[in-house]
Amino acid sequence: MVTVPDGSTLKTDPRAILSWALYDWAAQPFFTLVTTFVFSPYFASVLAATPEEGQSLWGFATAAAGLGIAILAPILGSIADAAGRRKMWIFVFSIPFVISCWMFWYATPGGSNSIAIAMIAFVVGTLSIEVATVFNNAMMPSLVPAPQVGRLSSFGWAMGYVSALITLAIALLLFSANADTGKTLAGIYPVFGLDPATREGDRVTGPFSALWYLVFVLPMFFFVPDALAKTKITTAVREGLSELAASLAQARANRNIFHFLIANMSFKDGLVALFAFGGIYSEGQLGWGSIEIGIFGIIVIIAGIGGVLLGGHLDDKFGAKPVLLVSLIVLMVCGFGMVSIDKTTVLFFIQTQEAPEGAQFASVPEQMFIGLGAIVGAVAGPLQASSRSLLIRLAPKEHISQFFGLLALSGKVTSFMGPLAVGIVTTLSASQAGGMSVVLVFFAVGLVLMWGVKEQRAG
Repeated sequence: MVTVPDGSTLKTDPRAILSWALYDWAAQPFFTLVTTFVFSPYFASVLAATPEEGQSLWGFATAAAGLGIAILAPILGSIADAAGRRKMWIFVFSIPFVISCWMFWYATPGGSNSIAIAMIAFVVGTLSIEVATVFNNAMMPSLVPAPQVGRLSSFGWAMGYVSALITLAIALLLFSANADTGKTLAGIYPVFGLDPATREGDRVTGPFSALWYLVFVLPMFFFVPDALAKTKITTAVREGLSELAASLAQARANRNIFHFLIANMSFKDGLVALFAFGGIYSEGQLGWGSIEIGIFGIIVIIAGIGGVLLGGHLDDKFGAKPVLLVSLIVLMVCGFGMVSIDKTTVLFFIQTQEAPEGAQFASVPEQMFIGLGAIVGAVAGPLQASSRSLLIRLAPKEHISQFFGLLALSGKVTSFMGPLAVGIVTTLSASQAGGMSVVLVFFAVGLVLMWGVKEQRAG
């Protein structure tokens, strides 16, 4: 039993905390295997006509998902606050998420509907898991006292990173094969008779993500306490919508929260674009295949685990704002470096020698890209974990789900604009680097706005 600042007590349950964090563990393979490192490069290199077209189409799909999240998340968060229950909503949105993950298997090379299947599955899957995450986040204040929120948030992100590392290693060692040899990173043919010629090892990451989620999300349903039901769903809808309007007005009236939400809107958009196109970009600019992209992903994830664990302690010791500011500055510097790289060039104009045939990661551009990517991984987790811990410190306690809905709204309302901008600029410039440079603008705007935010709760 721990005494919290308002004088009340909060019983901390290690089993509930671990079960809550397992939600991030369960959901992460979708973001790692499908969104970033395995399926999206397959989409751009095999399903799309060119990497530039693939980057554009993936951007449009990401934009559509972001628009849906922007509309639904704050509304449903308000309804959940009025109704009291959160786990029911996680269950409801888990159903389309699992179905969407399974659909990726049917996006076959050369299939007449494969691009449409992949894009629809990606939009629905992203929308479903992001909305479900709003309700999982809203349970944090009931699990630990306020001074420990930063560590809890970072613990969840760390669990997600470890899950990403394990599942990506499984995909590389057992599923995804080299296009030339037909063998996985372990030097074997893909397990379960997966056919390298039809890229079944890449496509199976969708069903694999669904099964992983189904197994590891269960402890959250069994062991994490949910709020008691407050009112009937029909009444909750009316009250929730009314409270949403009030929350929007309150957020706008409180300049501190408003500035934070707008800052979050900007830098989350840049982060979403950076990771959504990371695999596609490295495939097009450096010529990497699924094995190379996967190894790069493992390096990024390992760096991320260390970064997010350190970030949680720094968050609790110095506050969320310093962690956010430092992370944004580092992301801007590294992002600039990464868009300056192609097979033979670094910093836009410095020419280097191309790597010998068959030599893995032997060129200076590849090594520089990996180094910068590792640093990005190390600060991306703290940026996201400290964003949600800062919101808990800023938002009124009685409207926490609503404000997490607003956080999702602020993180996604331009999230459809950012990927859309990447897609448009890529199309107009016929350059992947030109399209990716858009993310730097979003980081810069977020940095400027975050500078004026103060860590104090709204009255």
